[in-house]
Amino acid sequence: MEFENEKPIFVQIAEGIEDGILTGAFPEESRIPSITEFSVMYKINPATALKGINILVDSGIVYKKRGVGMFVAEGSKEKLAKKRRDAFFESYIKKMLAEAGRLGITKEEIIDMLKGE
Repeated sequence: MEFENEKPIFVQIAEGIEDGILTGAFPEESRIPSITEFSVMYKINPATALKGINILVDSGIVYKKRGVGMFVAEGSKEKLAKKRRDAFFESYIKKMLAEAGRLGITKEEIIDMLKGE
């Protein structure tokens, strides 16, 4: 993982784990790396790694098994996919449709553009 300056590192840690869940690198009910493993792997403060993982704990994506580690919760992949689809629609599709409207581009023309026609 390469950190970018635009987002806090703890947010990037959380998003990296989310990406791993969505791609299948961290299947549901599998263990994710520990806070210590994250801090050593990325040379970051353990508190930063904890803050990122806590975002996922608070949203029910991962859970802690005391003395064993952190695990991906059942249903997390579907929950994350919906969250990301909704964000994609809000961030990209709505803006694209608004700009297309200003330019007089029809939905059919957009579909043709997406098909590469």
